Amino acid sequence: RPPVTRLDPATQQRLFLLPDGFTAEPVLTDPLITDPVGVSFDGNGRMYVLEMRSYMLDADGTGMRNPVSRISRHEDTNGDGTYDRHTVFADNLVLPRIAFPLEDGVLLVLETDNRDLYKYSDTNGDGVSDRKELFYAGYGRVTNMEWQPGGMAWPLDNWIYSTYNPYRLRIQANGSVTREETDPNGGQWWLAQDNYGKLWFVDGGGETGPVNIQAPIIYGAMNVDDNFEPDFQVPWPAPGGIADMQGGMNRVRVPEGTLNHFTAASGVEVYRGHRLPADMIGDLFFNEPVGRIVRRAKIVEREGLVQLQNAYPRSEFIRSTDPLFRPVSIHNAPDGTLYLVDLYTGIIQDAQFVGPYLRRKVEQYGLDRQHNSGRVWRIKHESMTPDTTRPQMYQDSAATLVTHLTHASGWWRDTAQKQLVLTRDVTVAPALQTMARTSTNQLARIHALWTLEGLGRLDATLARELMKDADPKIRIQAIRASETLYKAGDRSFVADYRAAARDSDHSVVIQAMMTMNLHSVPQAAETIKALAAASPVRGVREIGCLLLSP
Repeated sequence: RPPVTRLDPATQQRLFLLPDGFTAEPVLTDPLITDPVGVSFDGNGRMYVLEMRSYMLDADGTGMRNPVSRISRHEDTNGDGTYDRHTVFADNLVLPRIAFPLEDGVLLVLETDNRDLYKYSDTNGDGVSDRKELFYAGYGRVTNMEWQPGGMAWPLDNWIYSTYNPYRLRIQANGSVTREETDPNGGQWWLAQDNYGKLWFVDGGGETGPVNIQAPIIYGAMNVDDNFEPDFQVPWPAPGGIADMQGGMNRVRVPEGTLNHFTAASGVEVYRGHRLPADMIGDLFFNEPVGRIVRRAKIVEREGLVQLQNAYPRSEFIRSTDPLFRPVSIHNAPDGTLYLVDLYTGIIQDAQFVGPYLRRKVEQYGLDRQHNSGRVWRIKHESMTPDTTRPQMYQDSAATLVTHLTHASGWWRDTAQKQLVLTRDVTVAPALQTMARTSTNQLARIHALWTLEGLGRLDATLARELMKDADPKIRIQAIRASETLYKAGDRSFVADYRAAARDSDHSVVIQAMMTMNLHSVPQAAETIKALAAASPVRGVREIGCLLLSP
C-alpha cells in the first residue's frame, strides 16, 4: 500500500465511525495548533492546549527535548461556540505535560524532564504569561517521557493529584502547599474524577487500561480479580489497519492489521456534562491511540465493587480508518460536550519503543514524515446542541459561584468549587450550609459540603448531621469530609466511624472501614477484620481483606 498521507480535517471527519446520532466536529485544527496532547479550561471557559511540537519527528526522536513546544490559549469572545481569539500563553517549552488553571491567568505547568512544578501568570491580561514562579520542587521526574506525571486534577476533596506521583498537594489559606502520601496510582496520561470524587487512572504500559479502580486512591490502590468483564482489554478498531504495533505481530489482529490488545491506553475521562445523552453520565471514556479508538465503558456496581464493561461489544465508541488518527485525551468541556484531542501523527510511541519491527513499519508507510499536525474535536449528539453560555467565574461574585454548584454540568460545579476555595470568601458559608442541608440536588449538597471543607468552615455538627442523612451517598461524603476534622484533633469522630461501620448500606460500611484504616483509628484492624469475616457482602469482605493486607 502507498505511504500514509495527511488528510485535511474535513476529509478526516468523514472517516469517523461513531454510534448513530453522534458526530465529531472540528474545534481547533492545524496549523493553528500542532501536536496537541491535552486541553484544560479556566474559570472563564478559555481553553489551554498542550502542544508537544517536538514529539517524534523521526523514528529516533531527534530533537525531542528541544524547547520548541508551547501552551496556547483560545477564547470564544462572543459566545457563538467558536474560539476566535488565540494567544501563546507559554512558549519555548520542553514537551509540556501539565497546564492546570488556578486563578485568572494563572496555570500550573510541568515540562518533560523537569523536576519542578511552576506557576505561570499573565499579570496584564493579554493572554501571555509574563511571570514564572516555583510552585513545588521535585514534582517531576527525569526518565522516559511516558513515565512522568501527565495531567492534574482537583477533585471534591480539594487536594491536587497527578499521575505517577504517590502523593497529593493542597494549597492552604496562607498560600503554602502541604503534601500527603498516597499509594502509587499507576496512572500514565491524564486522570479524571467521577461525580462522587473518586479518581480514575489508566495505564497503557501495563496493557490493562484503567487501574486501581475499586476505591479513591487516598485509601489505597485496590483491584479485584474481575475489575473487567472478560476480554475487556481487547480493542475493536476499524478494519484495514497498518499493523504498526510496538509489540510486533503478537499484538496484531490478523488479517485486519489492527491492534488486538490494549497497549497505549490514555486520556481518561468520566462524562459529567449536560449536552450529550443522559445515559452517558458516569460512563468512563479513554483512548487507545495505537488502536485508533475511543473506548466507552459502563461502570457496573455490584455488592460494593465495580466492574468495567464495554458499552459497545465487539465495537468502540469512536473508530477511524485514518491511520494518522491518534486520540490521546478526552475532556469534559464547559459547553456540556466532550472534547477529543487528536495528536494526528505518524509515530505514536516514544523512540525507546520503536524496535526493529515497528521501525520497518515506519519506513514502509512513511510515518516519520507525518508530524506537526493535530486536531481537537467536539463530540456532539443530534438530540441536543452545545451550551454556548460563556463562563465568567473570575468575575462572578461568591454568591453566584455558589449557585453554580447546582449546575447540571460537573465541569461547572468543579470549577465553581475550586474558585470559591481559592478566593477564600467565607461570607458564603451560611448559604453553603443551607445548601448542604436542604437542597433537593444531591450533587449540589455534596459540592456545598466539600466547599465548606475547603474554606475551613465545616463543623462537626454539620458533618454528623449529614452522616445520618437518608441518602447513603451523602453519608459517605460526610464521613470523608469529617476526616479533615479528625486529623485536626477531633477524636470524637471515632464513635461516628464505628457507628457507620454498622450502617445498613454496604457502601457506607466500606467507606467507614477505609476511613478507620487510613487514619489508624483505635481498634480499626480488629473492627475491619470482624466485618470482613462476617459480612455477606462481597465488597465488604474483599475491601476489608485488601485493607488488612501488608
